[in-house]
Amino acid sequence: MMTLANLQVGGSLEPIELSPVSLSELIEYSDASGDFNPIHTVEAEAKRVGLPGVIAHGMWTMGNLAKLFTPYYEEGFIQDYAIRFVTMLFIDEVVTLKGKLVEKNDDILVFLVVVENQKGKEVIKGSVKFKLFK
Repeated sequence: MMTLANLQVGGSLEPIELSPVSLSELIEYSDASGDFNPIHTVEAEAKRVGLPGVIAHGMWTMGNLAKLFTPYYEEGFIQDYAIRFVTMLFIDEVVTLKGKLVEKNDDILVFLVVVENQKGKEVIKGSVKFKLFK
């Protein structure tokens, strides 16, 4: 298995493709997060406010992006996480999580991260600062 300590600048993490976004997942996330805004769970309400349908919570998408680093938690931890929401994510869309190492300073690794939908369109993008244990 690859280690982050051995990853070189320009190297990428193994992309992760998630299952299609489901309404039941978003309902469960609403319950766990306390975000009960109906645009995330009720089709009629999403359409009433001008959306084409139910949209995933931005924080659901951001939280899933952290899965890129799950295999490496024995090496360190996410020290900082900054993202920008680019576009909405809808029910049945499939997303791929990607990360590329852009900076390596001793025990700090900086990654550019992105979530793309099945059409290759960015949903969120940003950076993750990962601190290696010494």
